[in-house]
Amino acid sequence: MDDTLGRLLLTVAGVLHRGIASKQAVKGWKLRRNEVLRAAHRRGVPVEVLASRLGLTQSWVRYVIKNPKKAAIEEAA
Repeated sequence: MDDTLGRLLLTVAGVLHRGIASKQAVKGWKLRRNEVLRAAHRRGVPVEVLASRLGLTQSWVRYVIKNPKKAAIEEAA
């Protein structure tokens, strides 16, 4: 069950990631994307799959998972 929910959360994270449209919305959308990304990871989706589906590097995904506040500050800059 966790794997299925994790994959659903990954799909939501992908939609959020691709749905960023304006510079004003970037920060909020990325924060939401990162929240969903972390939730998917907690549900068992591996970093490799998260990175692949979102078009991000594995190192960045690991950073977002381990340091959500620092990642948010760096993405906003």
